[in-house]
Amino acid sequence: MNLTEIERKFLVCGDFKSQAVSHTRISQGYIASGGGRTVRVRIRGDKGYLTIKGPSGRAGLSRFEWEREIPVGEAEALMSICEPGIIEKTRWLVPAADGRHTWEVDEFWGENEGLVMAEIELESEDDTFDKPAFIGREVTGDRRYYNSHMRKYPYKLWDKD
Repeated sequence: MNLTEIERKFLVCGDFKSQAVSHTRISQGYIASGGGRTVRVRIRGDKGYLTIKGPSGRAGLSRFEWEREIPVGEAEALMSICEPGIIEKTRWLVPAADGRHTWEVDEFWGENEGLVMAEIELESEDDTFDKPAFIGREVTGDRRYYNSHMRKYPYKLWDKD
């Protein structure tokens, strides 16, 4: 069982939906967050999940992650005790050209509407991958783009570059 998540994050600057093989609506809240550690509850379609994440490494590429599927009714009940600020997004799955990876493209709604971000999970920090045309600037390690941060400081309030 691998308990380390290794991912890179990028802003999206082009069409990705035509390449997507599926999409799902996600609502997620944070039961606890601080010091880089989070306890997250997520409802993805008709499934619930409970996730515990540790602080990110220095480069922001890897961190401890433990996740378990839970009944959606339990996830809904846990959402009622979350800290303020629920993240709403649609996740689009886009297969990478290499056939080894999948791009997870999140189109945010609500307070974070207008932000579209792609993540790719890797086997190691030096794993290679091809960037499709819709991939823009890398934001790996930029804490502003962490969902736990965006629930407190939503994208609509940012001073855009």
